[in-house]
Amino acid sequence: LPQHHFQRQVWLLFEYPESSGPPRAIAIVSVLVILISIVIFCLETLPEFRQEPKGPQPGFGEAAPLGDEALLLPPLPPPSGTPPPLRPAAGSGPFFTDPFFLIETLCIIWFSFELLVRFFACPSKPEFSRNIMNIIDIVAIIPYFITLGTELAQQQQQKQQPGSSSNNGGQQQAMSLAILRVIRLVRVFRIFKLSRHSKGLQILGKTLQASMRELGLLIFFLFIGVILFSSAVYFAETDDPDSLFTSIPDAFWWAVVSMTTVGYGDMYPMTIGGKIVGSLCAIAGVLTIALPVPVIVSNFNYFYHRETDHEEQCQYTHVTCGQQQSPFSEPKKGDSNQSLSKSEFLEAED
Repeated sequence: LPQHHFQRQVWLLFEYPESSGPPRAIAIVSVLVILISIVIFCLETLPEFRQEPKGPQPGFGEAAPLGDEALLLPPLPPPSGTPPPLRPAAGSGPFFTDPFFLIETLCIIWFSFELLVRFFACPSKPEFSRNIMNIIDIVAIIPYFITLGTELAQQQQQKQQPGSSSNNGGQQQAMSLAILRVIRLVRVFRIFKLSRHSKGLQILGKTLQASMRELGLLIFFLFIGVILFSSAVYFAETDDPDSLFTSIPDAFWWAVVSMTTVGYGDMYPMTIGGKIVGSLCAIAGVLTIALPVPVIVSNFNYFYHRETDHEEQCQYTHVTCGQQQSPFSEPKKGDSNQSLSKSEFLEAED
């Protein structure tokens, strides 16, 4: 914990929701903001809410597509005495008045405020910067500022060069839209912010982290199986003129789907040899996936029981009011029986 009293109070307020009532209220607000942000991220993709430019509009004297033909728009001079049309200023477009953008702005304000407060109140800045959850917090708010900067730059360019609708401008606009879509996709990582307030997600993350070796072996075995069975089914189906397997890389998808027992049905063998290969592929996939599952389940049980034991110890410490040590302090050497090590837990489980 931080040494300074005020810094320690702020750190407990934002980092330990179970310490008292106000931190719990802040945690509830944070969860609600995260859920609102995720809902907005999903709703803005609905067709009735989607507002994306379709490309440069044709100007005077340019061809506009109309079915299979082209309509030529001749330049029409404005009537005498007609004032030039007023173009809206930069920043007054529909992007900045969109309700989704306004709600997203409020969520980003809360995320940025929470991140900055926790950064200045943390006991160690290097450890804070290396924490994976804090990295997710930073990555979750970066797309907003990139999108905002891109929109401001585009409106500034339109203000300086009004009426520019060349092919290069359309290509640049399409490229910038594609980049923005990829950047906005990063916003989905905000769902991982819920793991800060969910013990279940934390246990799942620790389980996956402890099972990286088994998961690596699983991916390696699947890789070998995909290479073997995709090659086998290609050569088994190569004499069939109606074969769906045109190449070995094209059969990779079928091998992955078959080994994971999903079976979409878009690709399937037609010959006797191909069906035999498909049967062996499905059986090998079941055996390959089933091998590391007991180890992963054992790791999950270990972290789950350790977390529940820690919660019970914290409740016992709270009830005895000082007879036990604080849950944030280091355990004493004589308290080694309070939580089993992983090896002892596995032996007791056996």
